[in-house]
Amino acid sequence: MTLLIVGIILFLGLHLVRVFAPGFRQSMISTLGANGWRATYSIVSILALVLLIYGFGQARQVTGVLYTPPVWMAHITITLMLIAVICLVASLLPAGHIAVRTKHPMVLSVKIWAFAHLLANGETSSVLLFTAFLAWGVILRISLKRRERAGEITLRPFVSAKYDLYAVIIGVIAWTLITFKLHELLIGVSPLVM
Repeated sequence: MTLLIVGIILFLGLHLVRVFAPGFRQSMISTLGANGWRATYSIVSILALVLLIYGFGQARQVTGVLYTPPVWMAHITITLMLIAVICLVASLLPAGHIAVRTKHPMVLSVKIWAFAHLLANGETSSVLLFTAFLAWGVILRISLKRRERAGEITLRPFVSAKYDLYAVIIGVIAWTLITFKLHELLIGVSPLVM
């Protein structure tokens, strides 16, 4: 469980640097240069993610159960995950209506992912992981809203509705692959209710 906690703190803490230490990023860019900072940030993020994943795998084997969700909750989780994947894809494409209306579709995607998984998983390690990511998403969204109001960031302008169509098509394909094959292959658990 310790590795999971350290991994969560490192990974999510690194992704909240701008929120809690706004000057740190700029000072690192001044010291390392923009490319040096990006490389350092990327390497540390990947290492923290690997630690988080490894720690979660280890914690799953030894932690208990806080609650047992009803079986039908898996159906809600699977449905919410379709929305999460579509939002994720929308965040990676030029802005359509989905990206413009949700403002920060990647953050929304993570929040939906975390909430959906809390509905279907009651193991201590899962609750810790998904609650941490949900809290991260809420904190980051509040921070982004404040930065928008202060004029520090601007939202992506609408480009075309065709990107909404692309987001839905690619999202449905990705969701299908994850739901019917990749989740079980990578995580070891099928999300499908038997």
